[in-house]
Amino acid sequence: MAKVSFYLFEKSPERQVESTCRLCRKILRQPERIWLLCGDVDLQQQLDEHLWTFDPTGFIPHGIDQPQASVCISASLPEQQDWIIFNFNPEALEPYAKFSHIIEIIENNETAKQLGREKFKQYRRLGIEPKTYKL
Repeated sequence: MAKVSFYLFEKSPERQVESTCRLCRKILRQPERIWLLCGDVDLQQQLDEHLWTFDPTGFIPHGIDQPQASVCISASLPEQQDWIIFNFNPEALEPYAKFSHIIEIIENNETAKQLGREKFKQYRRLGIEPKTYKL
């Protein structure tokens, strides 16, 4: 069963794309692969640009719809099993056994918080007790 983590920005004005870049950099220190599940084309572009420019000393290797990359941005789910999934879609993911970890990043605004609460409830209904990290 997949592990689900919510990163909730209670005080920080940090945006979802910035948080994602920081978490990707941290996760990639271990031999992990990250799938950024995102159906919104504008958000895909923002993620793509931030992953290039986020760290002035280097970029985070990635590609849009390129599953051979360490970080893949895509509107569809991966076929292989060894991905950590960042879910940018408005609904919770069915926690297929093939995903080791599903990450939800909740920005510090009322719309995002409400959506996060709904996703949290959906995961609980699916029998998963998500972990919450308040930042």
